[in-house]
Amino acid sequence: MSERERAPREDWAGTTVEADLTWTGESFESSVRVGIGTDGRVDTVEKPEDPGPVKVRRLRGKALLPGFVNTHSHAFQRGLRGRGETFPSGAGSFWTWREEMYRLVQRLDRQSFHDLCVRAFCEMRAAGITTVGEFHYLHHEDAAARDGTFDEVVLDAAAEVGLRIVLLQTFYATGGVGRELLEGQQRFATPDLEEYWYRVDRLGERIERTTERTADGGERRLQSLGAVAHSLRAAGPDQVVSLYGQARRRDLPFHMHVEEQRWEIEDCVEKYGKRPMELLLDELEVTSTFTAVHCTHTPVEDLARFVAAGGNVCVCPLTEANLGDGLPTLTPDQDPDAPSPAAYRLSLGTDSNARISMLEEMRWLEYGQRLKTESRGILREDEGSVSRTLLEAATRGGARALNLPVGDLEPGNWADMTAIDLEHPDLAETEPKTLLDALVFGCSNEVIAGTCVGGRWEEKLRR
Repeated sequence: MSERERAPREDWAGTTVEADLTWTGESFESSVRVGIGTDGRVDTVEKPEDPGPVKVRRLRGKALLPGFVNTHSHAFQRGLRGRGETFPSGAGSFWTWREEMYRLVQRLDRQSFHDLCVRAFCEMRAAGITTVGEFHYLHHEDAAARDGTFDEVVLDAAAEVGLRIVLLQTFYATGGVGRELLEGQQRFATPDLEEYWYRVDRLGERIERTTERTADGGERRLQSLGAVAHSLRAAGPDQVVSLYGQARRRDLPFHMHVEEQRWEIEDCVEKYGKRPMELLLDELEVTSTFTAVHCTHTPVEDLARFVAAGGNVCVCPLTEANLGDGLPTLTPDQDPDAPSPAAYRLSLGTDSNARISMLEEMRWLEYGQRLKTESRGILREDEGSVSRTLLEAATRGGARALNLPVGDLEPGNWADMTAIDLEHPDLAETEPKTLLDALVFGCSNEVIAGTCVGGRWEEKLRR
């Protein structure tokens, strides 16, 4: 979607917004007014008994939710859509898909990379996503010079689309456990920790320079940074320990692919004598700043130990299904009557962006567990609601993983909101008490009416 195909943005700073229904954290309620400050943050959320003469922007036929948070994305992989989906040599795997991804990497220049990022980020806003954690490892246009050109391209693309971004700058030093980088991985290379942090600092300075200052001395900040070790395939244990320690000192979120594939687990055990999650738990003081992505083959006891220490888990159901990764085990012994797995501090990501829909990621997080356990209602919270747990993963869980004040419509948080079209046929016959279940389990991106990021509203164009 090009710039001229997108609806103009309206600045709602300094206004009060009232939809027909607004999610309060527990239910959809009417007559809720959200006041937005001049800095793009939520000032007030209230149900005034006497509405008074306040000028209100009414969103008729709409419901408001906190904007969806996409915890884990590789925007450039949007260019693989439709590729790698035929198998003339027999069944494929993650590893054969990876070869297709390397071929894409070799074709990209600055302009085509920018265009892919813009395309992916536009589709995210159209899907109700207001924040992305961009797990960025395609750094260089010129691999030999290690120019880091693509790092700023990602930030430029997010700014163009008006999407909040945490650039999760990725350290990538080896081509497998104890192996040299492959030819297709040369544009990912960050073999030196000193160079890595130098580039993080330069990106931080750029973000600071380009942050919008408001007339009253505030800031409208849409960009920030996080630190990443790609995986134990791409960074050794000592490097991971150093990266994580420095990230904690800088108060940066830290993310890492963990136990997505059985082969990487076998390599890790052969090299270090431990599984990746086991090694991380033994070597690191895990806190709420650490997000492990996938955990597809993590034993449930290791996962329980990780989250008990405060760690976050990001699951990417559509990509994990597309790549044939498998299903994570989110209940002890796959027992449907086990205690609520909401304690697993879940978040969601669109990962390869083969399909961008947070609604589908939510429902397939639950559906995958239903298929695994041959039961229903697996990710229920204490009162039995599954959709609340799934919405939590798509909002508050992502906010926690990215260390951002988003995910709730409450004073002090950024005014990042997603509007739902209550008049769409997919929502016919729904009531406020059934709206969330209907949205999560019965709707497509077509019900998304628009998004607000930092107080700036963009209505979704209808095709």
